[in-house]
Amino acid sequence: MKYRHIVLIVVLILLVDQVLKFWIKTNMTIAEQFPVISNWFFIHFIENEGMAYGLKFGGEFGKIALTLFRLIAVVIGFFYMKKLVKEQYHTGLLVCGALILAGAAGNLIDSMFYGLIFSESTRYEVAQFMPAGGGYGTFLHGNVVDMLYFPLFDGTFPTWVPFWGGEHFIFFRPVFNIADASISVGVITILLFQKRFLTRKTDGPDGAIETGAVVDDTQQVM
Repeated sequence: MKYRHIVLIVVLILLVDQVLKFWIKTNMTIAEQFPVISNWFFIHFIENEGMAYGLKFGGEFGKIALTLFRLIAVVIGFFYMKKLVKEQYHTGLLVCGALILAGAAGNLIDSMFYGLIFSESTRYEVAQFMPAGGGYGTFLHGNVVDMLYFPLFDGTFPTWVPFWGGEHFIFFRPVFNIADASISVGVITILLFQKRFLTRKTDGPDGAIETGAVVDDTQQVM
């Protein structure tokens, strides 16, 4: 796999992520939703001031720190991915790395620029792109746009369940975006296949290509 393939994956995911966010931002009000598939997949517009899946971190200072951390991580990530490609790591690891990098970059764009280029979204007004009076925030103070909502199961905890007995619950409650999903898929896949992925091709003593995996002494590496 070549480095340009990594860049292509990142660009494609960023394109899908940002086009969807732009459409949501300029066509929907906060908390507006519509069903996509029955009653278990909705487009539901919210804005997230902090981390993925609606989590927050440390107020105003935390938001700036998180945005700067994302920026540094994305810049380092591109250089690190180039190193992994050069060292011929497993294609699966490279693809997953590209997914994580694209997701981080997607949310970074929101945090850095959306406050500058959009007016505020409210429950009553749709945001305007490049408003005459300026955006709702400043550089590094944009909110991340979330919209994917999967309330797969809506029910009530049995009365015998400690603490939550009799309370209403929804699974899966968090609202997220394409960038969040890209990061999650990349991380989970690496964790599931780490033994296979965290190896690299090296030249064997006979000039053949080895993967770095552990091989039984009775087996010959081909």
